[in-house]
Parts: sequence; structure tokens; C-alpha cells
Amino acid sequence: MKRPLGAQISHMLKDRGVDVIFGIPGVHNQEMYRGIEEAGITHVLARHEQGAGFMADGYARASGQPGVAYVITGPGLCNIMTPMGQAYSDSVPMLVISSCLDETAAKRGQLHQMKDQRGAAATVCDWSEEARSAKAAYTLIDRAFMEFGAQRARPKHLQVPIAQLEARAEAPTQWRPAPSTGATNKMTVTRVPSAIAPPVPLDMVDMIALRLLHAERPLFVFGGGARGAVYPDGPIPSILARVNAATLTTYAGRGVVSPDWDLSFGAALARPDSAAILDASDCVVLIGTDMAEVDIWRETAGHRPGAIHINIDPEVLAAAHPSDICLQYDASDVLSKLHSALEKHGENVKQLPKSAWSAEIVAGYRSRWRAEVEVERPGIITVCDALREAVPSDTMIYSDMTQLAYTAKEVWDMDRPGHWHHPSGFGTLGYATPAAIGGAVARKGQPTMAIIGDYGFHYTMGELGVAVELGLPLPIILWDNAKLGEIEDSMTRAQIAPNAVVARNPDFCKLAEAFGAHTAAPKTLTDMQDAVRDAFTADGPTLIYLTPSIS
Repeated sequence: MKRPLGAQISHMLKDRGVDVIFGIPGVHNQEMYRGIEEAGITHVLARHEQGAGFMADGYARASGQPGVAYVITGPGLCNIMTPMGQAYSDSVPMLVISSCLDETAAKRGQLHQMKDQRGAAATVCDWSEEARSAKAAYTLIDRAFMEFGAQRARPKHLQVPIAQLEARAEAPTQWRPAPSTGATNKMTVTRVPSAIAPPVPLDMVDMIALRLLHAERPLFVFGGGARGAVYPDGPIPSILARVNAATLTTYAGRGVVSPDWDLSFGAALARPDSAAILDASDCVVLIGTDMAEVDIWRETAGHRPGAIHINIDPEVLAAAHPSDICLQYDASDVLSKLHSALEKHGENVKQLPKSAWSAEIVAGYRSRWRAEVEVERPGIITVCDALREAVPSDTMIYSDMTQLAYTAKEVWDMDRPGHWHHPSGFGTLGYATPAAIGGAVARKGQPTMAIIGDYGFHYTMGELGVAVELGLPLPIILWDNAKLGEIEDSMTRAQIAPNAVVARNPDFCKLAEAFGAHTAAPKTLTDMQDAVRDAFTADGPTLIYLTPSIS
């Protein structure tokens, strides 16, 4: 059936498994909206393209499926580039489809005109391409979905000239997966080992197993890339117990290791003396982590040469020490086979050394680190502890660049992976509210919560109207220290007189009520807990206003 290409794209996305699109229509991309309802796709209208992008990001992180956004030419694309940059930093699958002008080189003064729209978007995503025919559009969409499942997830941008969106086009072919992927006719981005890399050779697994078994201080470092290895009866707990290994996680890797494991150092890589732990370890296995600056906050991690890196990204492996062992394999595949290899070799290897790690050593470090955090950000740990007690165990949390979140990421142990999302890397303000909306859309009936600071809330406060429209029972924890507190502290440490760190805030509760949201301004931690519990069962979002004076 022939339709305008804009409508065909929506039908194609539905066939590939897309159920929700975030965006804002305009005269340039209105043809993309012609087919949304007919295709059976839900559209969420954002208040700003930045909000649409963060919603798509939050949806992708919660659902495991790509977040899709529709935006207009020029300013619409520019506005969503910040979320695209954040998604790139955090390995989030996002497909942004925009319109573009038919001619820019020989014609000036057009509405929404840019010098190089495609090139601008290319700076913050995996690739940015222009489809000048229906066939090209279909091919690029399928390429994006295939790459989401076959390599490290990154955002993609596709732009289609307005005349092409309006032109009638044949329907794309229905998706037919390869025989090995199952009988479904929907394209999936579920990560399976064969989609990432060839099966890991058993001799490699045997080598890792023997090194771990002979180590006196084995240490695993888990990043966000290891989350796929966590499932009921997964291999990680038994591997750790078999070799009595200690663990560290990145912030994105929280929940990969159970809080009950008494050799877990937690998400403490940013603590300076975590380098000593890495150096003391005679077998370090780093799985699914870049060990980037935003993970360790120092030049080098501190581990000895000869560490074992398991990662699907060759760029990460190329940055390792020349003496390190680098394996470009899927974490799930490696850990599953490692479990079997440890069982096999553990029975055959005699006189194994006893691991020197102990629960007392780990507890000592963790106690000292907690005290350091309390000195750095007085009083916030108590708020985090009370908040943790009030939220259901399966709550998915989206946090922003705020001191409440910085503290929580260090002291709040997660009992499952992929349930705390923070704008690492790119480090954007205003992320939490719209991202949590996207997460709540993806997880209907399941608890979702946002944590955001007063300054960050200003960036995307308009998206509160979306949460009200959708009737989302979303607690939004707004931490108001009446300033850019982290920047003020940094300036003070640098012996710079704090400047431009205080902005006049509105009455946030009245503002939220004007949107139609519920509000609470608890003065005690007990009242805060009650407000949070009520918010999860409300008929719309609840802004829970907190200040450092809460007790």
C-alpha cells in the first residue's frame, strides 16, 4: 500500500517493535505524524525537544528497547542534541528521526535553516545520515536497529528531506529475523552472545579460571556492561563464592553484585584509596566497564599490569595497558563459561591458596568511606538512608546532577542492576524529570522515581505537565539547597570566591500545583517517607520538596 513516506516510517517502526514515540510536531515533520495513530503507536508530546530526548533515553533504559523521538528541522534537532550526547556517553539506544530542508547550498533564508544539520548531529551520536529516498530511509532504520543489538548501544540520527516525507512510497518489507533469533516477526535488540561476538574460546575461559583459583586477592570490577549477566540463578554469586573474590562496581554497575556479598566494596571506585585495593589484587578482572574518568576520577585506576578486560567495545580494550589481557566478548557468555570452568578446575587443582580478603577488611574500608562522604556533604547520608527505606525494592530511579544523588550513588546499595540511572559522562542538568517520565511510560504499574536539584529542575520543569497529562504516579524528589552547591564547594576548594552560584528560585510547590501536580514539603524524615509512599499510589506526579534543614 502506497502512503507518504512519513507515514510509512511510523508503520515500519511499529513493525520493528516500537510502541511509543516521543517528540514535538511542526510544519516540517508533520508528515511523520500522519501514520502514528494508524500504526497503533502512542505519541508522548514533550514541552521541549530536550525533554523528548531525555524521555526517549529514560524509556530505553527502562524497557531495554530503543527510545524513538521525532523532531523538526533546525532548532528541533539542536534542542535534542544534548540528550543525544548523554545517550552516547551512557550507551543508550536512541533513534532520532528529523526532517531536513531539501536544499541548503543554493538557497538561503529558509525556515529552520542550518549550515550543516547532519554534521551537527554527528558530533553527539554514533552516526547521522540523510535518507534521500524511501529505500534509503528503510535501510538506515533497519541498520540502526540491527546495530542496537549487535554492538555497543549508541544513539543514531536519521534525517529525511521534507519533499521525501511528503512523497508517496511503497511500504517497507516486514521484518523477518534470521532463523537463529526465533519466530517473532518483531525486530529485537535483546542482547545475546551471538549478536555481540563469537562464543568465547574455552581455553581463554580456562586461563581466567586458573588465574582466579591461584590468586590470593582476586578482584572483579563490574560496570554497566555486565548487567546482562544478572538473571535468576545467574553465575556471578557462585563465581564470587568459589574464589572468595572481592568486588568493586562502577555507578552504572550497581546491583550487579548483591548487597549481601560481604566482600563487596560497593561503588567506591571514585574514592582515592580504592587504587590501593586494585594494586593489592593479584588477579583483577574488569567486566563491562570503561574505567573512564567519571568512574575513577583519577588518571589511572591503580591495578597492576596483567589485568583481564572483558568488553564488547574495541575502543575500550585498545586503551588498556600493553600487558593486560583484552577479550572482546560478551560478559554473559564469559561468566557462564567461567562458572563451569571454575567448577572443573577447582576439583583438580590441589593446594589452592586461601583468599586473603575478609569481610572485616571490606567493612573497614566501607565504614571509612561513609565517614568521608558525611564530612564532604554533611547530613545528606541520613536523608538517603531514610529515602531508601521508603521506596519499594523494584523502584527504578532517575537522578540528576545534584548533591543528594552524588551522595546516594556512593552509599545506596542496589539489590538489582539497571535500576538507577544517572547522566554520567556528558553530565547534563535537567535529565531526571523527563527521563523518569520516559521510564514510567515504559514501566506502567511499576514504581519509578526522580531525584533532582533545584537548579536542574529549572532546565526541564515544563515536562512536569507531561507527567500530569499522563497521570503518572511519579515521586519527584526536589533537593533545594538554594544554590549550585557542588560548584560552590569546588570554587572554595580552588580558593575562588564563590561567584554566580545562587539563583532566585520560585515557590516550587506552588509552581507544581499550577501544573496540576501533587506536592509535599515535609519537615521531618518520617514525613518525607510518608509522602514518598503516598506518591507511588497517587493519580499523578508528586513534587516532594526537601531542603537541607530536614531532620
